[in-house]
Amino acid sequence: MTLQASATPVETQPLAVFLQDLRDRIINEGYRINRIEAERIAHVPEQESMLLFHYAQQLRKHFRGDVVGLCAIVNAKSGACSEDCAFCAQSAHFETGSPVYALISPEEAVERAKVAKNDGAKAFGIVISGLGIKRDGELKRIGEIVKRIRREVDIEVHGSFGVLDREKVEYLRHCGVSMIHHNLETSERHFANICTTHTYQDRVETIRAAASCGMPVCGGGIFGMGETLEDRVDMAFELRGLGVSVTPMNFLHAIDGTPLEKQTPMTPIECLMTVALFRFIMPDKEIKVCGGRESNLRDLQSMIFFAGADSMMIGNYLTTAGREPELDYQMMRDLGLRWE
Repeated sequence: MTLQASATPVETQPLAVFLQDLRDRIINEGYRINRIEAERIAHVPEQESMLLFHYAQQLRKHFRGDVVGLCAIVNAKSGACSEDCAFCAQSAHFETGSPVYALISPEEAVERAKVAKNDGAKAFGIVISGLGIKRDGELKRIGEIVKRIRREVDIEVHGSFGVLDREKVEYLRHCGVSMIHHNLETSERHFANICTTHTYQDRVETIRAAASCGMPVCGGGIFGMGETLEDRVDMAFELRGLGVSVTPMNFLHAIDGTPLEKQTPMTPIECLMTVALFRFIMPDKEIKVCGGRESNLRDLQSMIFFAGADSMMIGNYLTTAGREPELDYQMMRDLGLRWE
């Protein structure tokens, strides 16, 4: 990466001058910040967080406006997963008490999609446990679920189906899936501390397979898993390079029985500063706050938009409960935001 020279080194510029200059260049010149600039943002002291949020919000308002994107998901196939992701309640490697069931029926999926639509979600994500789609007809069954939802509910259908190749992506697109979700989870450097049963490159290749078919990708990760600030910067630059359309930001909700059950949680301000970091690195992308929002941000949930987010997941998550959608609607109304 070529780093642009500055008359004053970014490390020594007053923070307000540094952030204002970046904001102006990003908005007026289409500038994309470099690694040195991103690392300074990542290391902004918490006592200066409000200054960081001020400029992150201006980027959000310029590129994304005041309309909040809403989505919901269904845990369409749960548990018994062969992978050992250290955060996951659904791994067969851990004793978590998480529910285990096979792929739900098209009828149940349609009913869940209707609930999501009534709750104000623009998109409905079908999520399955496991490394990927099995070859015993599961792909076709998923396709039938997607087709039924598209026929009966006026909602976009997204999918999180694990590792995919181009052939599967094309089939899913034909059935009506309009976006593939696949997280990197963390940086390449930290990934081996989180999962040993598949590789970081497997995840990268799935994102590339979807992108090569022209399928938009929702790709992000989980924060608070013991990664460093540099790991967060690494992941953001990887996602930017992969050209993802949406970046979901999850904050670890530690599950009893998983290797991360005793992980010290991030503070609410640290979560918000991570959102602001990603807004500076990917200023024009949809940044969606998802899992762990309620447990990690607590009374500061409304500040995700001040920190640069423009989207969020509503309702329940895969194995943990969210809050009532009406609370989120009231939060957005109080902030003068609209949603879709």
